[in-house]
Amino acid sequence: MTKILAIAGSYRKDGVIDQAIQIAARQAEERGAEVEVVQLRDYPIEFCRNCRECTQLPGDAPGECVLRDGMRVLLAKIEAADAFILASPTNVYAVTALFKRFMERLVVYSYWPWGAPAPKLRKSRATKKALVITSSAAPALIGRLFFGSVKGLKATATLIGAKRVRAVCVGLAAKVPDARLGASDARCIERAVAAML
Repeated sequence: MTKILAIAGSYRKDGVIDQAIQIAARQAEERGAEVEVVQLRDYPIEFCRNCRECTQLPGDAPGECVLRDGMRVLLAKIEAADAFILASPTNVYAVTALFKRFMERLVVYSYWPWGAPAPKLRKSRATKKALVITSSAAPALIGRLFFGSVKGLKATATLIGAKRVRAVCVGLAAKVPDARLGASDARCIERAVAAML
């Protein structure tokens, strides 16, 4: 059974990203996958200190962070997963600060000893798959082409050893306070999940 870990960086409970995650999870479960959803807003993750202690020892396993928080549990879930759904709304042209904080803590997936000019990815080969989902107030095409959210989510997938198979961009997501995901966006998410599995 394929284990999918969905990681969402939305501030808004039952917002567009939460709705998208629910649709993706339901579609994956209907196809026989096991899905676990992590809402970063409910997860105790501290800010990266940029001490680089976690990057000093070689190997393909994540480095050991000096912080003792919920990221340890989340890293174990990442390692155990076969595939990922990575999702964040677009806030000021990029992923939310919640998702960015999580991204920064993924430095544990880099090997960067002192004296080396640049880091190396611990997971240099993508052995897993990832679906990335973002939303924005702008039309979907503008969100995809001109905002950094898809790029940030794709970079996250690369760090954890996954290849992005699809990107779903939900546009015009802020027309009303309690926006509902449209039927065409739901179908797009369902097709993307099918392509991932």
